[in-house]
Amino acid sequence: MLGLPTFGMALAITTVSAYLPVVASQFTSSAPVIGVIIGGEGVMALWIPVIAGSWSDRLTTPIGRRLPFVVAGTPMMLVGLALMGAVNSLVAIALVVAIFFAGYFIAYEPYRALYPDIFGEEVAGRAQGNQAVWRGLGTGVALLAGGALLSVASFVPFACAAVVLALANVAFAAILLRYGDPPRGERDLEAPGIRDVAGRVKRLLSEHPALRAYMAANALWELAMGALKTFIVLYVTAGLGFALAQASLIIGGVAAIVLVGGLASGKLADRFGRLRVMRAGLWVYGLALLVPALTASPALLIPALPVIAFGGGMIMGLPYALLMPLMPEGEHGALTGVYSLSRGIGTTVGPILGGVAIQALGPVLFTSTSGYAAMWVVTAAAILGSLPVLARMRQARGDRAELRGASDELAATGQSSSRS
Repeated sequence: MLGLPTFGMALAITTVSAYLPVVASQFTSSAPVIGVIIGGEGVMALWIPVIAGSWSDRLTTPIGRRLPFVVAGTPMMLVGLALMGAVNSLVAIALVVAIFFAGYFIAYEPYRALYPDIFGEEVAGRAQGNQAVWRGLGTGVALLAGGALLSVASFVPFACAAVVLALANVAFAAILLRYGDPPRGERDLEAPGIRDVAGRVKRLLSEHPALRAYMAANALWELAMGALKTFIVLYVTAGLGFALAQASLIIGGVAAIVLVGGLASGKLADRFGRLRVMRAGLWVYGLALLVPALTASPALLIPALPVIAFGGGMIMGLPYALLMPLMPEGEHGALTGVYSLSRGIGTTVGPILGGVAIQALGPVLFTSTSGYAAMWVVTAAAILGSLPVLARMRQARGDRAELRGASDELAATGQSSSRS
């Protein structure tokens, strides 16, 4: 049940990230400009999730504390999707993108906090692996169908995504209210102000090195995903020369392996340890990402693609699983918002860096792919660069205790602030 909104929102955001650049390329040939427009996702993620997540910890309504945010954010996403493809200027595209991403982060972070609300530490990896499967399904369907739909008309893939999103979120809300028990906030806790939330986050990051390491590593993972999502369709079409429909089939087929990667990495993480599996997987994933940057030969690309897809599934599921067991009761939304703050940094910088790399390095080193292979340099550098950062998050109990203490402190700070 919990996977339904993930499926709908993943399908919608993938449609925006992968196919809106194709629409925007009709108005500009500048890859950095396209990267800035799609990077608007990260700008919204820098502040909306922290506020929405913290508020959802303390909201008390007849339908629970998380569901109202899904109800509030979904119409905004639908409006943004409905207008995409129908607008005819870069300014208008940027505006509807902002509307969509604002609604996305209002809904998504409180919704995602339902996972630590419901699931215990012993199944955190599998829970996130399951969510990664739903996310992979949404991503795969969007990539598989988007090219064919876009060839019909520029608005069609976005309109179809809006329909799927509406059905998924309505079904989720109905099932949750009918069969579930939506968690409610504590009545004696007031919603924190923006200044309170910002102060608590800043102090926690300054006092706890392990938490800083996690946030930095997660930002790098999202940076890689942001660059990849933004330019992958243009790489396959303009870079490798495939038609849009063919590109959809290729990318959609690869996305099927993402599902396996998400599910398998979650199970492996619960069995062998999340940090251990993540470290090993990042080495393999990062090296595989270098292959498309070095060659366009099908003989070398085809073996690398399953490894890249498996690594993508791991990146979709395990980062949040690293944080889930450390969340105290009553602060799941707040720490989910903090997690999304690091995501916002990555998703803002990733598309921009990818665009800059294509513009700067493409004409010099990657002419055979019209410059688009340069984005693989950015993704590989981000993944491999996260390894030294992740090494600071030791699996020792002392490090785990430090992070647990940081989470408990966040809860205590919020409660004392509310009482005062």
